[in-house]
Amino acid sequence: MSEYIVSARKYRPDSFETLIGQDTIARTLSNSIKRGQLAHAYLFCGPRGVGKTTTARIFAKMINCANPGPDMEPCGQCESCVSFKEGRSYCIHELDAASNNSVEDIKTLMEQVQVPPQVGKYSVYIIDEVHMLSQSAFNAFLKTLEEPPAHAIFILATTEKHKILPTILSRCQTYDFNRISISDMVKNLRGIAEKEGVTIDDESLHVIASKADGAMRDALTIFDQTVAFCGTSVSYEDVKRNLGVLDHEYSFSIVDAALAGDYAKCFTILDEVLAKGFNALHFVGSLSEHLRNLVVAKTGGLEPLLELPDSLKKKYSDQGARCPLAFLYQALGVTTACESGYKAAVNPRLHIEFTLMRLCFLQNKPSAGAEAPSSASLRDPIRANAPDGASAPAVKPAAAEPQPAQAEQPVVAAQPRRRAPKTGSALSISAIAVEKETPGQAGSDDAAAGNTDTRLPDDDTVRLKWKELAGQYTSKPRLASMLSNGQINLSEDAGVKVVEFVVMNEAQKQWVEEKMQRELENKLRDLLSCRKVNIVVAVTPEPENAEKVPYMPEEKAKDLMEKNPAVREFVAEMGLDTK
Repeated sequence: MSEYIVSARKYRPDSFETLIGQDTIARTLSNSIKRGQLAHAYLFCGPRGVGKTTTARIFAKMINCANPGPDMEPCGQCESCVSFKEGRSYCIHELDAASNNSVEDIKTLMEQVQVPPQVGKYSVYIIDEVHMLSQSAFNAFLKTLEEPPAHAIFILATTEKHKILPTILSRCQTYDFNRISISDMVKNLRGIAEKEGVTIDDESLHVIASKADGAMRDALTIFDQTVAFCGTSVSYEDVKRNLGVLDHEYSFSIVDAALAGDYAKCFTILDEVLAKGFNALHFVGSLSEHLRNLVVAKTGGLEPLLELPDSLKKKYSDQGARCPLAFLYQALGVTTACESGYKAAVNPRLHIEFTLMRLCFLQNKPSAGAEAPSSASLRDPIRANAPDGASAPAVKPAAAEPQPAQAEQPVVAAQPRRRAPKTGSALSISAIAVEKETPGQAGSDDAAAGNTDTRLPDDDTVRLKWKELAGQYTSKPRLASMLSNGQINLSEDAGVKVVEFVVMNEAQKQWVEEKMQRELENKLRDLLSCRKVNIVVAVTPEPENAEKVPYMPEEKAKDLMEKNPAVREFVAEMGLDTK
């Protein structure tokens, strides 16, 4: 049985012509060799598996060839080329800085640098993961790196350029390696599969290339793993099962169901995905990427941005033609909001199911027959309920209604609502308008605004939407925690749903009222599709005989002076201001 060699080693490039995805760097280094303009130190930086060390070895092989061709390509026959091919070259010295990062290791290398090469013209020292060198090792390396012997060339390779000292960077020619494109990886994998006698389709190769995330070495490793699982005949289904990849068909089916308003089918697809062990957040992320691909496929001139096999491009183009651009825009907003609020959700599955329902309501009423508001009404209930082709009707002020007898009378129902300022709430403009209406006028305004259902939301719905409101502030952890952990008390007052938000102290109450109350109020109304919702802020009552804990800086200063006479005297003598 012959010795098995992994593809990453077996098919490692041995010339600049076979180097993948780094054409600019290959051309620059080739030209410098032709012109004899070699630097004494190079820095190769970039992601893993993109060819940094391979390029350094090819460079060392080219400059040491005894009989180069017209374009300085190695002859492959001289002692230097043969020893390079057999892995016993004395011109190339490699040091792994991850495990040899001490001053002693660098001093040993410096002593070795003084010895001229026995075969070839240059000694090339490749230091991999150079950012792992210690501070003292870098300092010991500086002088030699700046003025090495004429026969010595240093090539430093790293994945983390920002960790290297500026004094090292200034002494090197820097080359930034790019991630390898999916098309280049697919082309290379196709050639290797033909050499190995492996039958594999383009979709499978694209899955492998996408999984590699721009690293050719990772792609070859995944290719070997796939062949080990499937044998010489590789199918797309086997690749998906082996690599745990979420099938594109799930996203295509979700979008088709959303266009038809069939949220029941969306729930079934989600259940199938979760039953197969896929991560729920990964499912939402793939759906967002799918919607993005539909936008790209639908927009002319963006085809290069769609790195997919031709068969999938055709499917995206067909489905994209059936999707209005406005739908894709709104759907992307829904899915990205789901991703951002996923971690804060108490029930993640319900969070995703609600997202799928919103997608289904963007275009049509749900096919299951349930009464549900459209997504447009969740954002703008006035425009959402206006007739097709008509602009939203303006809401007439109460004074314009033909009810002169009522207009002259004081509004009795609005009087109890004025108790709200006792808890410190600042009413929004829309809330004040509600207070000034009579019961008959409120109903007519709701009808004019498109809110035909004048019923107030029940307590359970308000509490559910409050949790969803908290999930929208993941970028503000303190506010999200305050909303999630804070107590809310619900009541009804003069036909208005009152949400009493209880905070810990007066400072929090003042901040919420001044900075966030109106924003929270408007967002909660949008979530509930009801404008007759007000938020008031209250403070948790302190228990009797409870010791008051100083909170503000001024309170802390006064407390400290009361407990320490020496501090009080010091403040008085120095004339310090404790406010």
